[in-house]
Amino acid sequence: MANLALQSASTALTALNTQLDVTAHNLANINTAGFKGSRVNFQDLLYVERAQPGVENSVGDSRPIGLYVGLGVKVSGTQFDMGTGPALTTNRPLDVMINGEGFFQFDIGDGRIGYSRAGNFVLNRDGEVVMASDPGRRLEPRINVGENVEQIDISNDGRIYVLRAGETEPEEVGRIELATFANVAGLQPLGGNLLGETAGSGPPVTGPAGEEHRGSLLQGMLEGSNVDPTRELIELIRTQRAFEMNSQSIRAADETLRSVAQLRR
Repeated sequence: MANLALQSASTALTALNTQLDVTAHNLANINTAGFKGSRVNFQDLLYVERAQPGVENSVGDSRPIGLYVGLGVKVSGTQFDMGTGPALTTNRPLDVMINGEGFFQFDIGDGRIGYSRAGNFVLNRDGEVVMASDPGRRLEPRINVGENVEQIDISNDGRIYVLRAGETEPEEVGRIELATFANVAGLQPLGGNLLGETAGSGPPVTGPAGEEHRGSLLQGMLEGSNVDPTRELIELIRTQRAFEMNSQSIRAADETLRSVAQLRR
């Protein structure tokens, strides 16, 4: 009956609404440093079995195909696109880009660590290296640059050297460590340019930049958002067309049910 068509089309509208939300979020973060876009994965729902393949009929022949009617679709999950974003040259000494795998680590309170590809750092009032965001999350392990700094240099392996006023030799004040995960798609978005560890991502493996498959660091550069605006706009058009087609399915099912109801008059 047409009620199954109504059910399938309604599940499609719900799923497409989620896809629209994700696409809009991707486009909204097109200028967010280190942002990773997401895509929506769909899966079909259960099926009503009306005839099973392989069943013998009255003359002894087996049915070559079955008869199944599906009950629609649902969103199975969202998946990060972990592709590297474009390299943006800023020439700021505390802008750092990861060239390869890995995440910066930040203290997000309560003993928890957040992970991010955004390397737009600044110094807080105590001279600590923090993320340039409204909470000012401290980089982990913590690095204190101190006062009277005239120059900051960050090597490819994450060592931070500062040249203080009146000195002729730079001083090493710390080293940036990166974290990698077995399944980066399992990380949980926390907002504020941060991702969180989950059971699906596995535990972080941390260590100095440039070692054991971790990426090297590039000073004076930032990794931009990896959102492709052209692809996202195409996705918006596809979502809109699919929404219209499923709306038409609901109208057709409604007309069918109205015709059936009129037969009783």
